[in-house]
Order: sequence, then structure tokens, then C-alpha cells
Amino acid sequence: MKFTRIFSGENFRGTRDYLRTQRKYEIFRTLLYFAISASIFIGGYVSTKSRMNLLTIVAVLGCLPACKSAVEMIMFLKFKGCSKGNADLIASHTEGLTGLYDMIFTSYEKNFNVAHITVKGNTLCGFTEDESFDEQAFYKHLDGILKLENYRDTSIKIFKDIRKYTERLDQLRSLEADETHTEGIAATLKSVVL
Repeated sequence: MKFTRIFSGENFRGTRDYLRTQRKYEIFRTLLYFAISASIFIGGYVSTKSRMNLLTIVAVLGCLPACKSAVEMIMFLKFKGCSKGNADLIASHTEGLTGLYDMIFTSYEKNFNVAHITVKGNTLCGFTEDESFDEQAFYKHLDGILKLENYRDTSIKIFKDIRKYTERLDQLRSLEADETHTEGIAATLKSVVL
């Protein structure tokens, strides 16, 4: 239980290199689950000299969590996190700000890969390295989520140019904002990302 809580990524969403770390965890967990099912099947086969035994059923049922873990692993393998150079540059501009790295927002139509997002009161600005990022669909998706949590009149802007994003971060540091909104919105964002 403690192993799962520490290494499953629940406590680390939004931290730098989260996707890379979580990807390794998902690969390890998936291989372990399939290895357990395979060893149970092999053990039953060796002991009875037949696949028609109770351990075969247990091994097949053990494939259900292994397959679920494989789906999660594939989702984490699909996305890249914030590049090291951009992450270093962003870190030099976020002192005193609430920033979240490697945020993957999923919707029914699209997935949105946001390398970094900063929250200051009711203002959110983010940076994406994905050139095909659909800003309007993302604004609509995120605005709906925030309205469900009673965060209305939230300003959202995603930048594709790192220089413009760091300039906006410098402006945000001097902005006066309600920190309870900052913490609540950041918690909401962490709860809805991959």
C-alpha cells in the first residue's frame, strides 16, 4: 500500500519529470503483473502436466489488472514531458509562482499536452511544445472543468513560444491575486490530468 502511494505518482503530479518517472513505474508494474500471471500459469502446468487446472483460471483472471496496467503504460508512453532546456528556463522565471509540469489533459475528442502551467489567482497561463495544440478546444475543456469546481471568470492562455511565456511569468509575479484560488485551481488541475 505504501509502495503504491509513493511510486504511483499520485503525490507527484505536476512536478518536474513526472511523466518520465511515471512512465518507468508503469512499465515496471505492467511487466510485474504479466510475470505474476505467467508464473502462476507455468506453476499450474508444471504441477499438473495440463493447462486444465484451477491455476490457469487464476492466471487468466490475473491478466485483467495486467491489461489495465498495460493501457495506462501506453498512455504514458504516448506523451513527452517538458524538455530539459525549456524546464530550466521556466524554473528561472517561476520563483514565487505555483507551477505544474507535464500536464496531460484528456477529453473525449482530444488530448492536450501542456509542458508547464502556472496558476496565479484566477489567471492560468501555460506553455506547450506541441505545435498542433488546439487552443480553443483546450480553453473550452478547461473552462468547463473549472466551472464545475466553482472557479468562474478564469483567464486561460497557452503559449507556444517559450520567450513570450517567460515574459508572461515575469508579469504574473507582480500580479496581486487570491492565493486560495491559486491553491484550489492547482489542486483541481492535478486531479484531472493523466
